[in-house]
Amino acid sequence: MFGSGDTGRPRRKTDNVRRRKLLLSYAPDWVVTIALAAAFFALDKVTGFKREFSVTDTSLRHPYAVHERVPNLALYMIAIVAPIVLQWVANVFTIRSWWDAHNSTLGVILGLSLTGAITQFAKITVGRPRPDLISRCNPVEGTVDPTFGLSSAAICNQSSTYILEDGFRSFPSGHASLSFAGLGFLSFYLAGKMHLFDRRGHAAKAWIALTPLAGASLVAISRTMDYRHHWQDVLTGSILGLVTTYFAYRQYYPSLASEHSHRPYSPRIKRDEATLPMHRPTPSADVMYSGASGHGASQYHDGSEEEVELVDGTVRRGGPGPLEDVWKDGDERRKSPHDGAI
Repeated sequence: MFGSGDTGRPRRKTDNVRRRKLLLSYAPDWVVTIALAAAFFALDKVTGFKREFSVTDTSLRHPYAVHERVPNLALYMIAIVAPIVLQWVANVFTIRSWWDAHNSTLGVILGLSLTGAITQFAKITVGRPRPDLISRCNPVEGTVDPTFGLSSAAICNQSSTYILEDGFRSFPSGHASLSFAGLGFLSFYLAGKMHLFDRRGHAAKAWIALTPLAGASLVAISRTMDYRHHWQDVLTGSILGLVTTYFAYRQYYPSLASEHSHRPYSPRIKRDEATLPMHRPTPSADVMYSGASGHGASQYHDGSEEEVELVDGTVRRGGPGPLEDVWKDGDERRKSPHDGAI
């Protein structure tokens, strides 16, 4: 007992050192993510371009909704907090890996930050009027357009600078882009964990993976109900959020069609073979197990024996185990003749 305790301390110390190196290797990702998030909030304070409009344009004469169906606070809870929490819960019930928790959190925040920065930049440069612009503008009764031209923001009597500025930020929809970025990442994450594209056609898995996208669609549709956006703004924002978050997802996870879609990519730092313990080539207490991913029978263990190397297609139920386990999938992928491009 005393011997096992003594050997455990050096191993824990080695794991801690390598864990710090591992996290530092992803510092640039976090710096870029934080910078994009800062740009998102900073651009909101910039005075944007205001496109000319016609006071007779009926598409701009909808009422200004003081109370939105999905206010900003609710949007942040739906697009940021909910995906992160649900990904952690899914992690606990699948591979129980702190590395997967890190990658999923970084990925969703990167997707949101990139989407938000692009959305805000487009808003202040395009300057498209919202459907409720005339109500926001509050022009003098009887105001008409110039004989040979359109009206500008100069005719507005709105006392609130923020309300008037926001009236020219219709394209694209920020609620749509952010909701599809956050919930879209969650949808990809769940699809990967369940091996949605394993060619076995499980309808239940498809419904679970698509549920977050249904929630994002409801948020996007609510923007037309509040007359905050035209349908083109909502459609463009939704596509932008989904495409951008898939880009972020693929930075840390393989293709959804990969047999390893339930696991994140291997760490970036070099594996130090000299500091890793030896692994027995054949586990002593393996059983044949057909994994939840549907890849046939493969050797599986419950994680109680930490020096046993996991085999392709299995999901750790115990853990989290030692740090070196996160390298194993990368090593096995490089050795496997059936990898293909991911």
